[in-house]
Amino acid sequence: MSSESAPRDDDFHTTLRSLRVWDTDLPAFDTGAAPAEPLGLFREWFTHAARAGQLEPHTMSLATVDGDGRPDVRILMLHDADARGWHFASHSTSAKGRQLAARPDAALGFYWPTVGRQVRVRGRVAACGPEESRADLAVRSQGALAAALTGRQSEVLDSVAELERVSAAAWERAGAEPDAPAPTWTRYVLDADEVEFFQGDAARRHIRLRYRRTAAGQTWARELLWP
Repeated sequence: MSSESAPRDDDFHTTLRSLRVWDTDLPAFDTGAAPAEPLGLFREWFTHAARAGQLEPHTMSLATVDGDGRPDVRILMLHDADARGWHFASHSTSAKGRQLAARPDAALGFYWPTVGRQVRVRGRVAACGPEESRADLAVRSQGALAAALTGRQSEVLDSVAELERVSAAAWERAGAEPDAPAPTWTRYVLDADEVEFFQGDAARRHIRLRYRRTAAGQTWARELLWP
């Protein structure tokens, strides 16, 4: 590799140290006015972030644990948030699907830098049934169906050419059969037992409010956390 094409360590560190966060007016967070349950506040914050111009506010990180106890994380899309929990979907045969089948404890993370807010969700994940999973895929785009039909998520790929060939066939089928079945496509729902709301502050007096389910599981306890 020539010196011109080699990455420059000083460029990386100069760039890293020049970055700033929340160079804008941030919203207030009146924890005293927060609702008794976290779902309503999550929906309120989600809608606010989207209207404030946050790109893709429905993207989130999903953390799971593999068979060796090692954490794993990836970015995916939120499909709903309701009284049952936080919904997403994937192949049951993917790495995340296998990990959730073996150990259903998981965590979600949302970050909306436009408004300096984060939401963290922890709980247990359950797989929805085939009918609900098919309905989840039915309302998505042709591209989403083609990706689901391509399948084999997280498996080793021999070449990009193979991906292009299989994907092209999946796109063709998705166009011809908009209701084509993707048997391993599964909708999941995370039933939260802990939800934390983080509001950033330019003076670093960040506000953190955590909801935890009580022992009875029917109500939520609320507590402030040091930043």
